[in-house]
Formats: sequence, C-alpha cells, structure tokens
Amino acid sequence: MAESSWLTQFPELDRADLLLIKKTLDGGFRNFSREYGDVIESLFDPLLAFLIWFEKLLLTTPWPIIVFVIGAIVFSASRSWKLLTGVVISLFLIGYFGMWEDTMRTLSMITVCTLLSIFVGIPVGIIMARSDRAQSVFTPILDVMQTMPAFVYLIPVVMLLGIGKIPGLIAVVIYAIPPVIRLTNLGIRLVDKEVLEAATAFGATSHQRLFSVQIPLAMPTIMAGINQTIMMALAMVVVASMIGVKGLGQPVLKSITNQYFTLGLFNGLAIVALAIIFDRVSQAYAKRSQKHMKGAH
Repeated sequence: MAESSWLTQFPELDRADLLLIKKTLDGGFRNFSREYGDVIESLFDPLLAFLIWFEKLLLTTPWPIIVFVIGAIVFSASRSWKLLTGVVISLFLIGYFGMWEDTMRTLSMITVCTLLSIFVGIPVGIIMARSDRAQSVFTPILDVMQTMPAFVYLIPVVMLLGIGKIPGLIAVVIYAIPPVIRLTNLGIRLVDKEVLEAATAFGATSHQRLFSVQIPLAMPTIMAGINQTIMMALAMVVVASMIGVKGLGQPVLKSITNQYFTLGLFNGLAIVALAIIFDRVSQAYAKRSQKHMKGAH
C-alpha cells in the first residue's frame, strides 16, 4: 500500500524502474564486495590478531590472576572497598555457574571495541569541537549511526567481510561510538571561554589550550561518553552473536531459539554484571578525576 501510494505521486517511476534500481544497487555492491572484500578484510588483520591474542590471554590466564587484576583496576579507579567486594563476588558467581570462558570472550571483545571507539571517537569529537563545519558534516552521520537498526548495517558488513570477529567488532563499534564523539564535542565546547582567554593571555598555544585546559576540564563529560559507549557495546553482544561472535551472546541466542529459560537468564545476568562493573568503575573514576580537578584549582 505504501509503495503504491508513493508511486501514484511519482508516476514516472513505475515498478519496473524501481526493480531495476534495486537490482543495479544490489549487483553493484555484490561486485564491489567480491572485488575488494579481501583487500578490505586484510586491512583489519592486525586488529584481528590483537583481538585473538587478547582473548587467548584472558582464556589461558588462571582465573585467580584475572580476578586479582580486575580487582586491582577496580580499586585503583574507584578507591571503594564495597565496589571491589561486589565485583569479586560477581566474578566468582560467573565462574561458579560455568560462564567464565564466555565472559572472558565477551570481555575481550568489549575491551577492544571500547579502546577502538576511544581512539577514533575522541579525535573526531575534538575535530568537531574545533570546527563548526566539521560538526555540520559529522552530526548527520552520527544521527544515522544512532537511529539505524543494528540489523540493517550488519548486511553490508557481512557481505563485505563475512561472519566472524572483525565484522562483529565493526558492527559493535558503529553502534557504540556516537556517544563518545558527541560528548567529547559537547564537553570541549562547554569549557568556559574566560578560562580559555586567561590561558591565551598567559601565552598558551592552541595545542596547549586543548591538552592542558579544554580536555582536562571536559574529562567528566568525556568519561560519561565513554561510559555510554561501553553500555551500548554490551547491548550489542547478543546481536553480534548472530554473525559469529563468541561470548555470552551466543548462549542467550541459543536460549531464545530453543526456549532454554535458565540458560538465557544466567547468561543475561552475566552481561548485566559486566555492564554494572564497567558502569560503576567508569563513573567512580570520573567522580574522582573531577574532585582531583577541583582540588587542583
């Protein structure tokens, strides 16, 4: 009905023309993926090697060492014994219910996705903050990335790169990167102009103003963006499992297709536990860094 009403408004485009356009686009993209898919895939080989190495490291390292390292990171970021105790108990329960390996696979994927999002997102956010023209270019792209359903952009990714870790990683990064870009841009733009004028008066260059004034003052906002990026990456775990990404998402997908309530519940709770750990630690670190900044001033 929608298509026929649309065609009545544009009679010069009949069904045959629309079908021809669709076939042309499909054929063009299929030919492009066949010709350049291997080349594009080879560009991601170093990232794939790092992801495989990091996953093997987490899987082969004895669990007490993993718990100790995560606990040390949590405590150094938050300085909270309560949070440390909660994290350690959560990890013990994950291991007790037999979800340790899947959790480590998910942890490796989310960690790499978050690091990649930070390394790409923060520079893009800085470019947007320093140029209104760049902001006008990137904003619609970010709008599309945030509003388009994840299943839609899985199609070109899978057609180009097949199924596996790298397509899953790309899909997760596309879905999760907008918050860190937007909030980096927002945080830098919200820095008080009087502070920047004072820095300029003291002879600070543009580079010094950015790294010594704007980014430190914008850090709480940037950390909020990183926090949201982590949450969105974890939300993509189940969707990414559909294109071959191993981890906690695959048992959840299996439980949906086979109606295994307990399997889905336990693995879902493990994802929730990871989300809470990342959320609490990043928020605690942001609060501590903000207090440190206020104390310095």
